[in-house]
This record gives sequence, structure tokens and C-alpha cells, in this order.
Amino acid sequence: MEKALVVLPWFTASAYQDRWPVEDSMEELSELAKAARLEVVGRERVNRERPTPGLFLGKGKVEDLRALAGSLKAEVVVFGEDLSFTQQRNLEEGLGQKVVDRTQLILDIFARRAKSQEGKAQVELAQLQYLLPRLSGKGILLSRLGGGIGTRGPGEQKLEMDRRKIRLRVGRLAQEIREIHNRRAIARGKRHEEEIPTAALIGYTNVGKTTLLNALTRAGARALDQPFTTLDPLARRMVLPTCQPLLLSDTVGFLHRLPHHLVEAFRATLEEVTEADVLLHVCDASSALLTEQSEAVYEVLGLLKAREKTLLTVMNKVDRLDEAARLGLERRYPEAVFLSALTGEGLAVLTDRIGSLLSRLTRPASIRIPPGEERWLKRIYEEGRVLEREDQPEAILLKARIPERLFGQLKKAGKIVTG
Repeated sequence: MEKALVVLPWFTASAYQDRWPVEDSMEELSELAKAARLEVVGRERVNRERPTPGLFLGKGKVEDLRALAGSLKAEVVVFGEDLSFTQQRNLEEGLGQKVVDRTQLILDIFARRAKSQEGKAQVELAQLQYLLPRLSGKGILLSRLGGGIGTRGPGEQKLEMDRRKIRLRVGRLAQEIREIHNRRAIARGKRHEEEIPTAALIGYTNVGKTTLLNALTRAGARALDQPFTTLDPLARRMVLPTCQPLLLSDTVGFLHRLPHHLVEAFRATLEEVTEADVLLHVCDASSALLTEQSEAVYEVLGLLKAREKTLLTVMNKVDRLDEAARLGLERRYPEAVFLSALTGEGLAVLTDRIGSLLSRLTRPASIRIPPGEERWLKRIYEEGRVLEREDQPEAILLKARIPERLFGQLKKAGKIVTG
């Protein structure tokens, strides 16, 4: 296990100011380092107005950090910001130590967590795209990448490939991910044909999504008190109290200031979010950063163009709250479901709410009902909303908004004209 000095730059210029409390940002960065199996031997906050183009920090501060890293016997210095390859190279020379930035740290965790073919391919692609500009000229020194953090995924052999071979590998990985994407699209199409609605668990990393999936479906998925325990999407069937089947998916946790290029790199994995009928936004009700974490989730949903989807807020970990704190949250979030995935409290309320939401999901359709099949007409009026009706001798033509499940049944029966 490598020893790490964790450095949190805190820029006071308004364009760089982070709205999160500095101690919480430092704690999260340290937890990410631990998730990458680094031993955090020191934490240092650096206050500056803004970063410098070449060295990121001032020369005097770099000398101070070099002395501190030496006294702590640190083998790697982790920065809580993204660095250009020039900044990273100059910092490595100035500190005399391997330097890892925030994106590299997150990718290292992803490389550890990825188990499926798709997950491994996406991690390797993102790492190679990150490393490619750093392998030119005097980019990252390959002699410093002989092992440890920053080399998992592509590994040493791929780091020694020339740029042409890396570009070829990037192309092959991109093609492999497209093929996986197409296979998953076919699988989703079959689920739609079977009229199985879908829900996706989303939320900040380490809020208990996997524990909730296990509680609802007995999936037996590994749940750890660490960031990014789940990287590969995991889907399990369950049956709601209405006897309606539901496919529930766990997804990769979101993160404060999750780099936009990582969202793009893992868009295939995050497709479960964009394709789900209902999003279950799982929150840690006991977190002091509840509001900030929720904002981070909504930011990623915006990047995925999924802000308009049907969403149900789920306040998890209520077993950690005292009565006063819980009452305060219930007043702030009157539409949320409060539960504990660990103890089982509130799970029945959640499944009832999911069933209620799904029953209200509708879509527009033009429908043709022949004589003698008025039972369909009755259901359309009872379960949907008729917008237009035209009675003809050979059939009744309707324009209506109807529930998804009824739409599928009518389509199978050949009653849907357009929809």
C-alpha cells in the first residue's frame, strides 16, 4: 500500500471557489484516496487566489510540500483538482514524487471496481484517453509508472505502447463498447415487449443504493461503506404489491464535481438512468451535506438530459436520525419516502409509491376499437384520458393518453394506430 500526501487546493477567486465546506471536501478527497488503497499519511490545504498555468501552485509552496512529503515518507502526492500534463510534469519534478490528480484517482477506483466486460472496457478507454496527451514529449515519465496507483487498467505494458498503438487500441475499445451498447439496446427492447417497467436507483456515491437493491430484490450484491462500490449496472426483477413486475437497476454513484469527460466516457453504463421509467433518487438522510450532494446528482442528471424524468426522492439511513432531525427533514421533503435499507423500515411504503407512480405514467396514442370490443373502450376511459373521439360505422377512433401497460396490451391486440 502506497503512502500518500493528500493536497486540497482552495482557490479564493470566484471562478474557482467551491461551494462545499473545505473540511468536507478534504474528507471526501481522503476517502477517495483510501478507496484507491492508498495510506493517507498527511493532509494539506493550500490557499491561493487561482492556479498558475505552469506549476499550478507557487514555487515556495511546492518546496514546502516537498519537505512535508519527505518527512512523511509519502510515495505519492494526490491533488484534489485536475491537472494539465504540463502542471503534472512540473509538480512531479518540483516535489520529487509521483503526482496523481482527481480524475486519475477516480479512474483508479473505477479500475478496481469494474468486473464486467463493459465496465473494464469503459475504464480502459477512459484511462487511455486520459494518458494519451501525457505520453508525448516530456509528459508523465514512464519510469515513474512502474506500478501502483495510476497504472491499473491499462497497466505497464499499455503505458509503453507508442501513441499509434494506443490510438488503435482506443478505436477497438470504442467499437467493443458500441457492440455492447447495441446488445443492451436489444435486451431493453425485449423488456419493453414484455411490458416490464424499469426503475433506476441513482444518487451520490455511498448513500446505500446497493443495500436498498438487496433489501428490495434479495440481489446479494456486494455493498461496502466506500465510494463507487458499484460501477457495473446491476438489474434485478421484483414484484410490486400491485402484482406488477418491475426491473430495478443499481447504477454507479454520482460525485461532487464529477468530471464531465468521465460522464461522457461512462455514458453507456449510465444508459440505465436515461432509459428508466422512474428514477429513485436515494439520499443519505443523515449526511450534513444532503443539499450539496443532491445538487451534485441533479447536475449529472442535467448532463445526461434526464432532469425531466419521473423522480421519487428516497431518504435512506433514517435509523441514524433522532426524532427531531427526522421531523425537520419530513417538513423539508414532504413528497419523499423515508426508510432504512438496513433495518427494512419504510420499504413497504416505497414499493407502494413506485406502483402508484407507474400507474400514472401515460403516453399519447391513436386507437381504433372495432364493434364488439367495447371492453377496451371501457378500460381506456377508466385508466386513461380521452382527448378526441370519432364514432364511425366500422370502428370508434380515439386519441387518448393511456398508461404504458395498457398501451402495450392494446398494441399486442392490434388496436394502436399510432403511438
